[in-house]
Amino acid sequence: MQRRKFITLLGGVATAWPLAARTQQPAMPVIGYLGIASREEAPARFAGLRRGLKEADFVEGQNVAIEYRPTGDQYDRFSEFAADLVHHRVDVIFASDNVGALAAKAATATIPVVFAIGGDPVALGLVASFNRPGGNVTGVSFLSTTIMAKRLELLHEAVPGAAVIGALINPTNTNAATDAGELQRAARNLGLQLHILHASSDSEVDDAFARLVQLSAGALVIEGDAFLAARSGQLALLAERHRIPAIFPDLEKASAAGGLMTYGASIPDAYRIAGVYAGRILKGEKPADLPVQQSTKIELVINLKTAKALGLTLPPTLVAVADVVIE
Repeated sequence: MQRRKFITLLGGVATAWPLAARTQQPAMPVIGYLGIASREEAPARFAGLRRGLKEADFVEGQNVAIEYRPTGDQYDRFSEFAADLVHHRVDVIFASDNVGALAAKAATATIPVVFAIGGDPVALGLVASFNRPGGNVTGVSFLSTTIMAKRLELLHEAVPGAAVIGALINPTNTNAATDAGELQRAARNLGLQLHILHASSDSEVDDAFARLVQLSAGALVIEGDAFLAARSGQLALLAERHRIPAIFPDLEKASAAGGLMTYGASIPDAYRIAGVYAGRILKGEKPADLPVQQSTKIELVINLKTAKALGLTLPPTLVAVADVVIE
């Protein structure tokens, strides 16, 4: 073989080798997100998720990708989006909200699922137990049902003159009966007249506020629920329009839209814990070996601008204990 031809051939092999090597490199792992909120709607939550992933040595866009499937107001599309993530063979599904976690579990028995929910994962049938989840599902629970009574107590402290209180609950929520019972017990202890109002559709939300006006309700407590959370902004605007002081479970939307108060688990912190778990699973750990964690970080947010618009003067002692005060 002539020297020139040999060098040309060698050069061709050298050029082709890096390309072949690149094509043989493992693909970047993919996490599929399944939940109501989008990145634009809830930036703090997804910042928490990215913090958790970083704790496990993963950075979005560098060594892990995230496929986002937010349902928004299309509450009935969880199953469809879960099936889509399974079809795309993501490496881990991160599911927020009770319904999202249940849809992910129903969609796959092999792809690991990490959840961040406010319900009891054992009662929901997601895991066998907190310590030994079993199967392909684990995650973090912030058990929002355990703080409903405190939410009512804080609202009563903010509006002590309100003897009639409304409670907005989604009757299709698996925690609905538990939430209602906890609120009724708390109302009796506080000497308040409590009216449970149900809403699982947009028209029922409007009907609930019309009923609040008829009852001359002096304040409103809102359940931690995926359907209601997706409408936190709308609920805050309705509460403002009807001049009803309301306490919400959702920080980002309700406070930004003008809700008076929010009290609930720190969802960004729950997302952070879920991000750590997702990263550990990507490194090879099994969901069955990762106990369900409980997020214990609770936040109280008070919106003084809304208080002023409603003509309320909140007790200084209440404002002093708030984690965030919007002025």
